[in-house]
Amino acid sequence: MSFLTKIKAVFGDSNQDFLNKAEGIVKKINSFEPAMSSLKDTDFPIKTEEFKNRLKAGESLDDILPEAFALVREASVRTRGQRHYDVQLVGGIAIHQGNIAEMRTGEGKTLVATLPAYLNALTGEGVHVVTVNDFLARRDATWMGEVYSKLGLSVSIVNSQNISYMYDGSVDSTKVDEERDEVGSFKVVYDFLKPCTRKEAYDADITYGTNNEFGFDYLRDNLTTMTEGIVQRPHNFAIVDEIDSILIDEARTPLIISAPAEDSGELYVKFADISKKLNKGEHYEVDEKLRAITLNDAGIEKAESLLGIGNIYTEKGIKYVHHLETAIRAEALFTRDKEYVINNGEVIIIDQSTGRMMPGRRFNQGLHQALEAKEGVKIQKESKTVASITYQNYFRFYKKLSGMTGTAKTSSEEFFSVYGLDVITIPTHRDVARVDHNDEIYQTEIGKFKAIAKKIKTIHQTGQPILIG
Repeated sequence: MSFLTKIKAVFGDSNQDFLNKAEGIVKKINSFEPAMSSLKDTDFPIKTEEFKNRLKAGESLDDILPEAFALVREASVRTRGQRHYDVQLVGGIAIHQGNIAEMRTGEGKTLVATLPAYLNALTGEGVHVVTVNDFLARRDATWMGEVYSKLGLSVSIVNSQNISYMYDGSVDSTKVDEERDEVGSFKVVYDFLKPCTRKEAYDADITYGTNNEFGFDYLRDNLTTMTEGIVQRPHNFAIVDEIDSILIDEARTPLIISAPAEDSGELYVKFADISKKLNKGEHYEVDEKLRAITLNDAGIEKAESLLGIGNIYTEKGIKYVHHLETAIRAEALFTRDKEYVINNGEVIIIDQSTGRMMPGRRFNQGLHQALEAKEGVKIQKESKTVASITYQNYFRFYKKLSGMTGTAKTSSEEFFSVYGLDVITIPTHRDVARVDHNDEIYQTEIGKFKAIAKKIKTIHQTGQPILIG
């Protein structure tokens, strides 16, 4: 008997305990369905105001949850023709209670989020729904905006480059649907959106956006010198989509706002040339895990000789030492077309999680300039960090934090120890027909790539679509 099995034998299975309790709540939600289906379209915003008044009178969110969830489900049926399944109600309960709902791909997490988002927005303190990119923020807000608008709530989107939108519920959705086949889904998204200020976007009842934009707006608020420049409200409740990617894989990724510093272009070129004349093992050691280099005595002497100075640590101070170590890091630890690419004469960072280019993002502490000198492209002005925060620290500001993903159970211990979040595995609506095979492990990377190429060729010949990650 494994340790986990013994724990379950003594204390019971917490996941099953949650599902047992949720079953009773789902029955209460379903009991309100006949009453909600008899409502007129004009009654939905009235019910929302009624819920808000009940909260002010002393009732809790848990008290009104069954009726509120039933109202959201009916609003979804009338606007999108989608009725939340019972397991989706369970997912909504899990998220509302500050847990992570692990739901398989295709189980409708986007629709599930409408339940806790609506309920928690009734307090008037705002709800943030966090997605991994701008398009998903626009898409999800537009899809679900019909539901929220029916209920009398405002919905907004914060996108990159300080672009913000408010969902416009007055648009004739039937007319847009007729156009969808001709102009494509991207046009449909914008039909429902009207530009707004950043402040207006954050003042909305429910705000969709990316983890990047929520974090950067927080940093900008802390740099502003006037209260009028602050756009965010106190952090109330966040629902994080793909939460394992954002809070585990990218947890310590720093968000950095920089300001111009002094120009040191010539020094970067000089030290890039020196770094190419120093050899790994002979002049410095490399720690791949820590992404660090350590100069040895031979390396210091060689650098001093090439610079024509007696003691780099006393004659030129820490500035030269920093330039030397940064140049060697750029040479030894960063590989072109792996950590970065050259595009239109610029060094562009590659996101190591997604493989996508990240234009506009730059390495700090002179590393980006060192890479530009290494590659012989134009060296842009150096910058200094004026504000910085990691996702891990930013999302701890929220009074209540929750999320959803298809893969969270494997990181459940880390979620609980770092964020105090429990992972609840939500059953599927139908039995799973897909067969999940075991992972294949190869002794060498070249062997793995050959196997992948062979598999791609085999599948491609059948005409079956294939997604390569």
